[in-house]
Amino acid sequence: MNSGKEKMRVSFDLDEVLFVSPKTHKIEKPLPFPLNRIYKETLRLGTPELVQTLQRMGYEVWIYTSSFRSERYIRTLFHFYGVTFDGIVNGNRHRKEVQRDHKSVLPPKLPNRYRISLHIDDETIVCTMGRQYGYRAYQLGAQDDDWMEKIIAQAEKIRHLEDPDGLHYQSGSLP
Repeated sequence: MNSGKEKMRVSFDLDEVLFVSPKTHKIEKPLPFPLNRIYKETLRLGTPELVQTLQRMGYEVWIYTSSFRSERYIRTLFHFYGVTFDGIVNGNRHRKEVQRDHKSVLPPKLPNRYRISLHIDDETIVCTMGRQYGYRAYQLGAQDDDWMEKIIAQAEKIRHLEDPDGLHYQSGSLP
């Protein structure tokens, strides 16, 4: 993918997708003290491996969250797990760049505004709005030992829908 063509972007929501409760999900080893007092969120087991695998496969991996955690906070927390994201859209950025001065309230996430080809979220409304607003979403919520393989399969499925010239990816709902 070094031929100047755009990489396909995959984004993840944070809460209930990458940040999960140890009561309901298998999690990565929590950060050591005192970091675990600053960064209280716990990561879904396999998150660092999945992000790194997708990036090795040639994908850009983004965070797209409606939370108002700062980009610095998100980047630093994931840095401690060996993860670097290619882009981050938080609630503030979405409000500034997407909602802007629109009189009607837009959806809380519009991944296609950032050329994101696949967005992973736990909220049914975000996933179902994809058809109406022209983006693809995969719903993830409950504990699933195969979640990483399923996301890679969805990303690969969409990558194969790529236009023949390879310069952009189709929008819309998953086939």
